Amino acid sequence: MRVVVLAGGYGGAKLSHGVALAAEAREPAPELTVIVNTGDDLELHGLLVCPDLDTVLYTLAGLANEETGWGVRDETWSAAEMLARYGAPTWFRLGDRDFGTHIMRMHRLRTGARLTTVEAELVEALGVRARLLPMSDDRVRTELRIDEGWLAFQDYFVRRHHEDAVHEIRFTGIDSARPTPEVLAAIADAERILFAPSNPFVSIGTILALPGVVEALAAARAPIVAVSPLIGGAAVRGPADRMFVSLGGEASALGVGRHYVERYPGLLDGLVIDEVDAGQADALRALGLAVRVAPTLMLTTEHRRRLALEVLAFADSLSG
Repeated sequence: MRVVVLAGGYGGAKLSHGVALAAEAREPAPELTVIVNTGDDLELHGLLVCPDLDTVLYTLAGLANEETGWGVRDETWSAAEMLARYGAPTWFRLGDRDFGTHIMRMHRLRTGARLTTVEAELVEALGVRARLLPMSDDRVRTELRIDEGWLAFQDYFVRRHHEDAVHEIRFTGIDSARPTPEVLAAIADAERILFAPSNPFVSIGTILALPGVVEALAAARAPIVAVSPLIGGAAVRGPADRMFVSLGGEASALGVGRHYVERYPGLLDGLVIDEVDAGQADALRALGLAVRVAPTLMLTTEHRRRLALEVLAFADSLSG
């Protein structure tokens, strides 16, 4: 079964890993493709850093630092320490092993390879049994307007610890960017499409902002199911709950459903919400969404596997 997951970093990596683990318990086994947000990417120390792509890559490869939710476990920091001695900015921390990924990526890009091709090479080298697709080979950068003006995403998220209220979001380069042929083909061929519990504004929303993606999803034969990133009105990690408030929505599972229904009418077939939000199920169904209530907090690999099986079973029930 061909399963496509639209993902950001943390929640996207966990659900994608769960789908990969679910292959052991489902027949036919899911054939996983993860389409990943690249709006968070940044240029640093002469290298292209792709935080969401790397988080998904490291998680699927079994290399992720589970304590921080980013980077590689058992990391060392010699390069960062030397950069600090030279006076280079180190607010965005890169470990030595992580540097290896960025150096290889930048080397291949400078030889003329597409980002999609480079990621496929990294996936193969790390033994990942899934396809990992950047949403685009074109440069798109997420920017957010706070009280003091516009900030690049990583300035807001890492340097300022995502503490500022966000009043507006824009994606520079989005008008001229396009989804890759691989992304469009994966959507067209998919039998199940999942929106990971990633930030609907700056992770899933960035992918959906690419010209042609919403149309491709609308034309897909697969049911489309999202997992709410909010549990009891709070984000597991990151600022999604606060963004719902500052951008005029509601920080709740119902608010997530309204966001998808109102911004992308008719696109989403179903929403998976946590057990603590079960009381909002009827209101979500009134919006025209099918609803599945399940434990959605993924603290362990077993939690990831069980949630993936639940989400896939829900999508099965919605398939025509």
